Amino acid sequence: MIRVVIVDDETLIQTGLSMILRSGGDIEVVGTGDGVQAVGLIERTRPDVVLLDIRMPKVDGLSVLRRLRAQADPPVVAMLTTFDTDEFITRALRSGAAGYLLKDTDPEQLVQAVRLLASGGTTFSAAVTHRMVDARAEAERPLPAWVEGLTARERDVLGLLAEGCSNAEIAERLHLGLGTVKDHVSVLLDKLDAANRVQAAVIAHRAGPVEMWGRG
Repeated sequence: MIRVVIVDDETLIQTGLSMILRSGGDIEVVGTGDGVQAVGLIERTRPDVVLLDIRMPKVDGLSVLRRLRAQADPPVVAMLTTFDTDEFITRALRSGAAGYLLKDTDPEQLVQAVRLLASGGTTFSAAVTHRMVDARAEAERPLPAWVEGLTARERDVLGLLAEGCSNAEIAERLHLGLGTVKDHVSVLLDKLDAANRVQAAVIAHRAGPVEMWGRG
């Protein structure tokens, strides 16, 4: 079972999200609370995934996210909010969020997103992706010089990472060992000067559509 904590200041939202996630059959909501309760709740319940609202009274979601990311073994955190401004998206990703979802996400897509997060992937609502990358503009932009510094296999791995694939999914699609994929991801983070795979994915999208990069 995938263990999830929902952090939101509205009880109705907590209840609705809990019902949606439990309908998946393989997800257990082990706790709900607001920003004040969040860190203690998460430390007690040890979830795999945290869905975290941004705008909450007293303690906001970004503050909670920073405290969680400072822990030795933090859970995977995705923002789940009604706010899709560039400022919030940028701050959340820089603080280590593994996803950014909007509350109007289709229930089945939300269940799938939690599964993807639990497997080590990243996930973004379509509206957020459009804000991160203007696909048409990126298609007209030449690839930056750093792309040429990647090996063909590193391009393959980064392309799949940018699609939100977990290490296990990348290994399966490229017919590589899981350890090899982890090594490639580690090298990519160093080459891109990225703090985590989410930042690497954002950098990859900004470089241009990954299908332009070719396959090794």
